[in-house]
Amino acid sequence: MRCVIARFPFELTKVSVLESMKGIKPEPSAGESVIIGRRHYPPKQVGQVLTRQDRRDFSAGEVLRAMTQLGFTCRPLPQLEPTRILSSLQHASAMLGTPATV
Repeated sequence: MRCVIARFPFELTKVSVLESMKGIKPEPSAGESVIIGRRHYPPKQVGQVLTRQDRRDFSAGEVLRAMTQLGFTCRPLPQLEPTRILSSLQHASAMLGTPATV
């Protein structure tokens, strides 16, 4: 399948991606990831291995789009809960372990 990463076309197949990533240890990642085999890889690492380009030349979104088209599972960034802003009275009450009444 023809995939465009960093303005360059690449002919990638699922088998060629699996072969390229074989034996490569995944870097630690807390964000988005691509599942190749049983391992979770950061998209920038996958893009660097497949394209042999510098990671600054392409975005993680380009790699995630290409890997999704090839049938790999891609995990998005974990959704964070919105943090509640406490008033100073509520913060002090929470630190003391008693409920605040406002």
